[in-house]
Amino acid sequence: MKDLSHLNEYRIHVPTYEPGDETCGAFVIPRKRNGALRVIASSEGGWDHVSVSLPTQCPTWEDMCRVKELFFEDDETVIQFHPKKSKHINVHPFCLHLWRSQNQEHELPPDFMV
Repeated sequence: MKDLSHLNEYRIHVPTYEPGDETCGAFVIPRKRNGALRVIASSEGGWDHVSVSLPTQCPTWEDMCRVKELFFEDDETVIQFHPKKSKHINVHPFCLHLWRSQNQEHELPPDFMV
């Protein structure tokens, strides 16, 4: 994950969440269209994690690409997981997540399939 200091202008202070530092925090990122993305970033337990939400719809592919650019390095592979149903937790219906392992590179399909 990038050093998040470059996003300080978007950083917000949420009473239930620490203000954060260069590795984590809560942010409101303006969209190119209506509204703003609510983003929470963390970097612990061997994982970089970013949750991205909107109040009434899921973020778009374009939104997620922008968040990937803002929060992760260009050469980092980032994944959206779809866990098995028994492991699925849905706290917010319009929230998507990006994950990156800090310990290993994610295996990807052959280039022609990506």
